Amino acid sequence: MQNLGQHIMHDDNIQKLHQSDVITGFTSSGFVRLLFEYLEKQDIDPEALLGIPPPEPLDRGLQRYPMVQWRAMLQLASDRLDDPLLGLRLGKNITTAHLGVMGYILSSCQNLASAMIRMREYERLIHETSQLHINVLDFDLTLTWGADRGHHGPLVDECGLASFIQIVRNIAIKTSPSIQVCFTNKTPPDIQPYIDFFGCPVLFEQPVTSIRVGLWQLATKLRKPDEILLQMLEQLADMMLEELPQVSSNIEQLVRQSIARLIYNGEPQLEQIATELNITPRTLRRRLDEEGLNYRALLDDVRKHLAERYLLDPRLRLGEIAQLLGYSEQSAFTRAFRRWTGYTPHERQQQLLHGYKRQ
Repeated sequence: MQNLGQHIMHDDNIQKLHQSDVITGFTSSGFVRLLFEYLEKQDIDPEALLGIPPPEPLDRGLQRYPMVQWRAMLQLASDRLDDPLLGLRLGKNITTAHLGVMGYILSSCQNLASAMIRMREYERLIHETSQLHINVLDFDLTLTWGADRGHHGPLVDECGLASFIQIVRNIAIKTSPSIQVCFTNKTPPDIQPYIDFFGCPVLFEQPVTSIRVGLWQLATKLRKPDEILLQMLEQLADMMLEELPQVSSNIEQLVRQSIARLIYNGEPQLEQIATELNITPRTLRRRLDEEGLNYRALLDDVRKHLAERYLLDPRLRLGEIAQLLGYSEQSAFTRAFRRWTGYTPHERQQQLLHGYKRQ
């Protein structure tokens, strides 16, 4: 089965599947401050345009802005500047100072591998959105952000990835271009600015947002390593994390979200979900048992829910839906769907589409 993460979608099959998703999550004041600074450089009053005051100078990055508000701010600024590439331009202007404690933690690490570990550990200090996933395959390292909190749109995604790349360029002694960058968003009229910025092939209309680099780049040394400072900053970061609202501990919701994130690359096993949740498989089984839940039943229910959602889009072929649900063969999807509903996927699609058209 071809990995969907490597499959180039030449139509709109994936692009508009989740456009109606509710966007959740937050971004930190550091990114909002970055936007304010950029607008001021363009001789635009950001407070008048965005309708909000600038972030407090000493908020330590703990002031949170809902992701839907951040997207709206970026859209207002992009429209005012008539600049669809605003996300890239903001990313190019970011500094470690915009990330607050997180930025100084990253720059104090010995190498990129150490920085990646801290980035995943403390990412809630800069945003609470789709979780960063790090995967290694052969000689490549892939950083992936799913869409479990909704699709944020081009400006948010491009600002996020461009900021990530620029921070790495800022803190590393020497960097090499990525191998590939992928976005879920629609292909823009001109992709050359993206290729110029990222320095590698840039694909759009992909199942996930991702950056692929050579595994050897993890050994890249950073400009200002300081082990003692790093330890002090991590203690501060740990205290700051405790000040943030706690993430929901609902085990059923967390397992469902993890399944939905991983299923594009094949059927996720319970052990993979446990790794995602930073607990042991034994602990996960125990917590599911305490709630009267069964992992296989949850997996089937997530698949069924996603399947009926995908079947509403006539542009998706049944084979593509099977792949999106983690099946290696369409026939396996057909058997499972008949077991869930008593209908074949084709029969159910006709029912859903006809019912949808009558509404």
